[in-house]
Amino acid sequence: MKFSLKNKTAIVTGGGSGIGKAISKALAVQGAYVHILELNTVNAEVTKSEIEKEGGVAEVHQCNVAKQEDVVTIINKISSKSTIHILINNAGIAHVGNVENTSESDFDRVYNVNVKGVYNCIFSVIPHMKKNGGVIINMASIASSVGISDRFAYSMSKGAALTMTYSVAKDYVADGIRCNCISPARIHTPFVDGFLKDNYPGKEAEMFEKLSKTQPIGRMGLPQEVANLALYLCSDEASFITGTDFPIDGGFIKLNG
Repeated sequence: MKFSLKNKTAIVTGGGSGIGKAISKALAVQGAYVHILELNTVNAEVTKSEIEKEGGVAEVHQCNVAKQEDVVTIINKISSKSTIHILINNAGIAHVGNVENTSESDFDRVYNVNVKGVYNCIFSVIPHMKKNGGVIINMASIASSVGISDRFAYSMSKGAALTMTYSVAKDYVADGIRCNCISPARIHTPFVDGFLKDNYPGKEAEMFEKLSKTQPIGRMGLPQEVANLALYLCSDEASFITGTDFPIDGGFIKLNG
């Protein structure tokens, strides 16, 4: 079976909703034992239940990826039971604002999750992966590569995810560790629906259509489409790919100019 992950152990951060949920389920369907690291374990348990109903296996770990001690403890625990083959650094938070209306606390909050969280997980998993090789996927963004209005802190953090990907790929290619990143444009997740409800009450449908059309392809992406790409990059079929960013953006980067 192509893209089989049978007998593989995968860690997915932020696997309780949105893209992380879709990735967790996609990996499990292909046979991976999925460990979901999630601050909100209520959502993660729902993901776990859905995976199990489809015949997969998953385990939930409450974790704040911004706290290195917690991450190291959990990853060491997972490693004591099985070889870790896959790490998906998906956990992240958003922020709207330019540099003038981004407070220091806003900046620190985004940095701690989106940058330090990725670092903490890579730092924790690399010693284990050096023994047997492995795959690391970081969730970047089109904001890693092109300017997006009012996304100062978010763009900073996703630029860091992109360059951490390049660095890790370079440093550990001889250890059999592949590291790539995925850069989505707008993806229709519960976050988008919540954002529209909070900021455009009564105009949700109108604004959804407007945001959808910012992608040249004319719609937002689906979490499952990002998950399909992640699945491929984690599989042995992608064994010749490392140190690469994969935009999944409906043509946003190349066709908007």
